[in-house]
Amino acid sequence: MRKKGEKMAKFVCTSCGSLAPGENAPARCPSCGEGGKYRSTELEPTTLEEVRGRARDKLKNICAVYPICDGAPDRICQKENYGKAIGMGGIGLGRSFRNNYLALEAVHLKTRLVGDSFEPDTTFSFSGLTLAMPIFGASTSGMSQYNGAITEMDFCRATIQGCLASGSLSWRGDTAFYRLDSHPGIESIEEARGQGVPIFKPRKQDDLKQLIARAEAAGAPAVGIDLDGAGSTNFARAGQPVYRKTPQELRELVNTTSLPFIAKGVMDPDDAQACVEAGVAFVVVSNHGGRVLDSTPGTAEVLPAIVDRVGHQVPVFVDGGIRNGNDVLKMLALGAKAVLIGRDVIRAAIGGGAVGVELQLRHLHKTLKQAMVMTGCHDLASIGRHLLA
Repeated sequence: MRKKGEKMAKFVCTSCGSLAPGENAPARCPSCGEGGKYRSTELEPTTLEEVRGRARDKLKNICAVYPICDGAPDRICQKENYGKAIGMGGIGLGRSFRNNYLALEAVHLKTRLVGDSFEPDTTFSFSGLTLAMPIFGASTSGMSQYNGAITEMDFCRATIQGCLASGSLSWRGDTAFYRLDSHPGIESIEEARGQGVPIFKPRKQDDLKQLIARAEAAGAPAVGIDLDGAGSTNFARAGQPVYRKTPQELRELVNTTSLPFIAKGVMDPDDAQACVEAGVAFVVVSNHGGRVLDSTPGTAEVLPAIVDRVGHQVPVFVDGGIRNGNDVLKMLALGAKAVLIGRDVIRAAIGGGAVGVELQLRHLHKTLKQAMVMTGCHDLASIGRHLLA
């Protein structure tokens, strides 16, 4: 992880996408072991605005990279998508995507400004790792629907290396064209020596056990499944059916590994309780970015009730509509211990590779610290519902 004030890396490995520290390219990449395959970052974007501009060019007719990403009906991602891939939009009429934004919009913060000046401590512990911030790259996948702007493996590498460079961690996803013998999500984590969190769709139990075993062998800090992937028609069409999971099946998966197990895609307190009773270590409140069922509430709306039910037993994380540090602080004040960022990390990787992802995460980190100063929060432990207006 790069220390505060340290300059951006000057070289990127062309084999695995990792950023090389120092003034000179190393003889061999410390991540993948390849030698002599580096490109200079001098041609890489230097600002987040530049990253977003490049992404806008590459995502023509898919995403206009609007200043406000809110899932409104007049946005490119929600217009004229009948019979087409969802792309950056939400399923159906996009109400769930829109509700994520609106739920956060309805949350207000109090300023607390009288007192000594301080530098907020955003250090966050996750599964034995110390991270610079409670912000992860979400478990996104499926780059083939984005104009061929980036290959799947390059995307996975960019998110892993960009998050690491910012002091964060990337979660890697699963999609219908991933198979047991060709799975960029887990392969990119293996390549990075375990520096990522694999999240798998709810495939059949035997397949999940094989993938979980690979995650453990790779040295991943945790592993989990997207419960809300149970309705995916893409997997069924690809000959890889996905399923709802019973509490017994969840416990079977939890017991098949020594890794902390993550249940992602929870939107109901009863589901959260069932997951905890099955032995999961983390619950992630998520409606999959509004991409699996139309007309669900926003995640910020259901988060407090889920935290109240299970937050004293396991950490609760959340995603959905988070665009800056103020939004991160809102989710933490509502009870989440950490957040995941999806669409903005996709745009950053398409617009700037690993460097773009690093710039995006650093922006989130910076604006979170600014929000903490304005609300009088010295560290993460001092954030709570007392901040909500």
